[in-house]
Amino acid sequence: MMGLAGSQGNGRKPLYKLIFLIALGGVLLLNPAAGRADLPDTVERIRPSIVAVGTYQAMRRPPSVFLGTGFVVADGRHVVTNAHVIPDKLDKRHRERLAVFVGRGRRVQVRGVTEAARDDVHDLVVLRMEGGDPLPALALSDARVREGQEVAFTGFPIGMVLGLYPVTHRGIVSAVSPMAIPTHSGRNLDPDMVQRLKNAFDVYQLDATAYPGNSGSPLYDPRTGRVIGVINKVLLTHGKEKVLERPSGITFAVPAQHVRALLRKAGLAAR
Repeated sequence: MMGLAGSQGNGRKPLYKLIFLIALGGVLLLNPAAGRADLPDTVERIRPSIVAVGTYQAMRRPPSVFLGTGFVVADGRHVVTNAHVIPDKLDKRHRERLAVFVGRGRRVQVRGVTEAARDDVHDLVVLRMEGGDPLPALALSDARVREGQEVAFTGFPIGMVLGLYPVTHRGIVSAVSPMAIPTHSGRNLDPDMVQRLKNAFDVYQLDATAYPGNSGSPLYDPRTGRVIGVINKVLLTHGKEKVLERPSGITFAVPAQHVRALLRKAGLAAR
């Protein structure tokens, strides 16, 4: 009898486990976000991957000049930002160099960088960091982005005036639409707009406001932290908003698929 009772008890354990797994699966189906991180957890996780991009010149005052935001990708030694953030010329005579600024608050580390790959059509650039330990790299999403989807982006909207403090904004994808909107009159076309119409591609329009310092910030899923786009405040303003009499405060982002393609061009594997 003792042996029989023992057999029945052991048989119940797998059954209890099965019931628990079914119940857990039902909770996750009813609330898909239950197994994912909230935005505060996501921000804390991705913050070490956000860097400031600019130039550094030791004898200049101030020595650091902020130009935009970037984020770490691939092997932890590369940074993605907007191509327009990179200056056309550096004052090499006085040893000015392209750099990223890593850290938080007043504790900032300067790392020199060089261009690894560039995509002027989508206004993207990959920078290679010189020396130092690798930083945590952000993963790129390959999921379809839908209108109405919640998003967040983290960067430096006012630069490094008060130190290196990344700022997070959240919103939704208001629309997925072509970058360049055809004008009804040929008189409104200029060579720049004609070129953009030839190379038109879809971008994400957001209901959250970004500022010039946010150029190059990662746009990501607030639950997973996976990057779905790159904030851009110049290329797209010259495209979509050029048809407006007065430029609006609409924010746009370049889809992450173009980042993935640029990483392949640089011989790098995205996470």
